Amino acid sequence: MRYVSASEAKQNLGAILDSAQREPVTIRRQKRDVAVVLSAQEYERVCAQNRDEFLRVAERLSRHATAQGLTKSKLDEILADES
Repeated sequence: MRYVSASEAKQNLGAILDSAQREPVTIRRQKRDVAVVLSAQEYERVCAQNRDEFLRVAERLSRHATAQGLTKSKLDEILADES
């Protein structure tokens, strides 16, 4: 991963965008990481990975809730009580 200062990123945006096609570029301001520039392809890969993981967790929770006896009508009842 490449690291650049915020002022360097401002002055060299084109080069930063080119670098981001090969590897993430972290932008730092006052010795703190403030942003990461990713290629669009890498961003889509990360988003897809997060969606897939969310769906796996949701499915696991759904199976567990069903095994514990949670039905749609019980869930509707619980949600209605929260209102």
